Amino acid sequence: MNAIRKNVIQPIIDLWSLIVGLKVTGKYFCQRHVTVHYPRKIIPAELTDTFAGHIELIPSAKDPTIPKCISCMMCATNCPSNCIKVLKQKAPKVSPEQEKEWAEAEARGEKVKRPKAPKNPAKFSYDYSLCSLCGTCIENCPVSSLRFSHDIYIVATDRKELTMDLLARLARQAEAQAGKPADRAPGVLEQAAEAGQEASAKEA
Repeated sequence: MNAIRKNVIQPIIDLWSLIVGLKVTGKYFCQRHVTVHYPRKIIPAELTDTFAGHIELIPSAKDPTIPKCISCMMCATNCPSNCIKVLKQKAPKVSPEQEKEWAEAEARGEKVKRPKAPKNPAKFSYDYSLCSLCGTCIENCPVSSLRFSHDIYIVATDRKELTMDLLARLARQAEAQAGKPADRAPGVLEQAAEAGQEASAKEA
């Protein structure tokens, strides 16, 4: 009985398993490809809206180069990976003459409005190599100034390249939307995409 099972029944079971697997393979083999041949082709932007990449700053409504961030430090304080560094801006320097005038005005009982430091940060550094993409910074931001980016093409050959200046990135995004050239050299992916497009043009 064992010999029959080993030499007859088991090969039939194995053959049926192979047929089932080939059926699945054949089904998808005849369908249209869902992958793209990068860098000859890229994924349309509307198909990457659900991708949660590294975090980025959201611009203010008045000025797209200035973030909504108010430098409250909630993101840096709550980040479990310690990958966010925020530097607050300092109040404008006041000359001794101006300080003397204010002191005299206060002595007369007048209200003096001293200049305050701007709320937007002076520096916003983000280390993508440490980030766990947990979204804690986004959830704890009181003014909703952070979000996940949809950049699926980010690549680096060194961990240091993954440390981003999010203020500079915001400025580049504003320039791109305004149709101005960004003040940076093309990255590895941009060069590869250009090379792929040139190769496609030659083949055509």
